[in-house]
Amino acid sequence: MYRIVTYNVRRCLGTDGRVEPKRIAEVIASCDPHVVALQELDVRRARTGRIDQAEAIAAALGMELHFHPALRVFEEEYGDAILTTRPSRLVKAGPLPAPLHQELEPRGALWVTAQIGGRPCEIVNTHLGLRGMERLIQVDALLGPDWIGSALPSAPLMLVGDLNAVPSSRAYRRIAQRLRDAQSLSAGRPRPTFPSRLPFLRLDHVFVNGWVEVLRVETIRTPLARVASDHLPLFVEFGLVPGASRNPGTVH
Repeated sequence: MYRIVTYNVRRCLGTDGRVEPKRIAEVIASCDPHVVALQELDVRRARTGRIDQAEAIAAALGMELHFHPALRVFEEEYGDAILTTRPSRLVKAGPLPAPLHQELEPRGALWVTAQIGGRPCEIVNTHLGLRGMERLIQVDALLGPDWIGSALPSAPLMLVGDLNAVPSSRAYRRIAQRLRDAQSLSAGRPRPTFPSRLPFLRLDHVFVNGWVEVLRVETIRTPLARVASDHLPLFVEFGLVPGASRNPGTVH
């Protein structure tokens, strides 16, 4: 069994107004994950004390770090990361498209191959935009040949992150046509992740292909998790399907 967590940390700014990467690391450590996907990290930004939040959290957890800045202004960066305890390599990191002639927050994604259970597992972490059309454009890019459309159909694959998309949205439904929502594969009712103090929206997701067997899904709802960020982390325990056991869903 293996464990992945996706977590929008809101630049480590808690609901109490304090910026503390250490709290984020403590919340993550409580689930002992093999892979962590983080969104909204500040790196050397004045507003959060010029701390490299990605490096600080990775160091506290003893995990390997891959970071992609969706936004860079001189030495200040803001973006997403994948942390892992497994041998890994960065496959791709880059921006996602947005509608033309609109001033929107830059969005990006990063793709890492991690060795899990003796097999390469493809993990793509992203943070999609706030507007419906923007998200659709970004989802089409992620599903297309420049991103996971080029993944080997025989490889376990997970698309994770803060998609800013509830299950009734067009962006969610478009992804669900190609991949499976981990929450739909687990027992029990779906677990909302936002806002952390009284969650009622499912914005954070883990989508998998047929080579990934979902065993358990939880949100981390400890007192610390409720205050460390405005999102709750989504935790998925999973296994990998042996190649000969059945015909998996594929990504074309």
